[in-house]
Amino acid sequence: MRAVRPLRAAMVVGALGVVFGDLGTSPIYTVQTVFDPRDPHPIAPTSDNVYGVVSLIFWSVMIIVTLTYVLLAMRADNDGEGGILALMTLLKRWVEQIDPRTFIVLSALGILGAALFLGDSIITPAISVLSAVEGLKVVDPELHSWVVPLTALIVFVLFLAQRFGSGGVGRYFGPVMAAWFVVISVLGIHGITAEPGILRALSPTYAVGFVAGHFHVAFFALAAIVLAVTGAEALYADMGHFGRRPISTAWILIVAPALTLCYLGQGALVLHDVRNLSAPFFLLSPQWGQIPLVMLTTMATVIAAQAVISGAFSVASQAARLGYMPRLRLVHTSDREYGQVYVPWLNWFLMVSVITLVFAFRSSDALAYAYGMAVTGTIAITTILFFVVARHRWRIPWWLLAPAAAALLTVDLLFFAANITKFVHGAWLPLVIALAAFAIMTTWRRGRLLVAARRSLLEGPVDEFLQSLRSGEREVDVVDGTAVFLNRDPASAPLAFRANVDHNRVRHRQVLFVSVEVATAPRVDPAARVRRIDLGADDEGISAVVVRFGYAEPPDIPATLGAIRDLPVGVDPAAVTYFLSTVELRLSDEPGLAGWRKRVFLASSHVSSDASDYFRLPREQLVVMGARIPV
Repeated sequence: MRAVRPLRAAMVVGALGVVFGDLGTSPIYTVQTVFDPRDPHPIAPTSDNVYGVVSLIFWSVMIIVTLTYVLLAMRADNDGEGGILALMTLLKRWVEQIDPRTFIVLSALGILGAALFLGDSIITPAISVLSAVEGLKVVDPELHSWVVPLTALIVFVLFLAQRFGSGGVGRYFGPVMAAWFVVISVLGIHGITAEPGILRALSPTYAVGFVAGHFHVAFFALAAIVLAVTGAEALYADMGHFGRRPISTAWILIVAPALTLCYLGQGALVLHDVRNLSAPFFLLSPQWGQIPLVMLTTMATVIAAQAVISGAFSVASQAARLGYMPRLRLVHTSDREYGQVYVPWLNWFLMVSVITLVFAFRSSDALAYAYGMAVTGTIAITTILFFVVARHRWRIPWWLLAPAAAALLTVDLLFFAANITKFVHGAWLPLVIALAAFAIMTTWRRGRLLVAARRSLLEGPVDEFLQSLRSGEREVDVVDGTAVFLNRDPASAPLAFRANVDHNRVRHRQVLFVSVEVATAPRVDPAARVRRIDLGADDEGISAVVVRFGYAEPPDIPATLGAIRDLPVGVDPAAVTYFLSTVELRLSDEPGLAGWRKRVFLASSHVSSDASDYFRLPREQLVVMGARIPV
């Protein structure tokens, strides 16, 4: 037990640094944005409205973050992995029990949710860091010209640090966020002392009364109140980095109480003097503490960006394993936590996109209108998929699930509808990003299936090809050595094997076909890693196996084969020759995809990682052969 406690404490601190940055820094701009007089639908800071808004913020956080995500969604993990794609892969286990049309709709929702999250991953770092650096204007208005360039520099350094991994980043960020939550708690208590009556806002009657009695005001307020729950979707997506228990513990014991105190303190400050609405978060601090607070806030918002960046890496790695994105180069940054990955290509793409947004929008107020659309869409889709998973995973009858699902979806859809009112003011941005990502992901999936079908025609059945060797139809010389052919489909003859026989008229004495399957679980039991395929040619030195990896595991073929002692042919990883079948895609008039989708598919294929690197094949033992396939 003594060895476990330090690990748990370290994981909780790490979760503070990686998972809760976005949620933890929402108080910087939420209350200010709700009452922003420049809003297309301004809300007057009357006493009733302040009580109603603060109560609505508190109960929105409790319902969406605590109930929907921490207590419900995080229990529907896929062997420790979280996020929308984890829910979607769980659904695949019960595909036979779901109506095919319903499953197609649910799958499309899952991909759309993942695409919305990727859009959120671009906006969050920009608005988070901008809102903090804008605190310089509170200290000295003359510093406003430094805000944008300083923000861009901070973002650049943040993305440079990603290669150290979320665990390494969390070790440094965790203590900073622990200090952050202590500080905002103290600031909140200090604000509450100005108007202790604000504590009454904890009663749900104020939230309900605000919505029921002033619905035309409350509805538009929801578009800004949603800023208080941004980061909930990252909390779930980051679950594979730290696990459910450290994240739940950090939220219940540290993060939720600190956020509650800070929102109450800002509400009290506004009730005390409406002029404090210019910067209610920074004005919670006495004047002597404002410069240190701006510095701490800047560090905290950099960490806030980390939460969605880590989540984006998780989503991208899952999508690539499941066939919805090209095979991306992944760097696993932890030996202990398999979910901790770094995706270099995505990292640089996000960096360029975020810096572009910073220079395009130039203020957090302008970005705030764009922020909620992606978040509310992701939350609503997560809620739908969770209840479908709950029905099949825990066998809970629909008559019990339906009322809870209807209640939570009503809340989610109200937030989503409120954000639609900001569409022309910037809410279109995350939607455009998400639709572009959705089109790319679905196009890649469809194109990959078409290419696989055409490749199968070129390869032909493996049993027919082996029979042609036995009959002498193909005359080949047999040379000493062992050849391992990576094979896409166990039922087909590998393209490289066919090319070697047809063009070089040669085969090795020992031949092993290796097919790789990606499971819908993050990890595979080592005992079930390899499955033999009987080709009926063992006595001829030709055998086949299927190697299974979880979608969060690195597919290291040489290490896997070297660890297996009962293979039908002896494989010495240091002496074997690996043959890789490759295809060259070319644009054609073949049916199957629209012209624009063909071009998207071909463009996407260029970011795919090299297969030899992906499967850890040593270059000095590798031979690459293949064919052209029209798209």
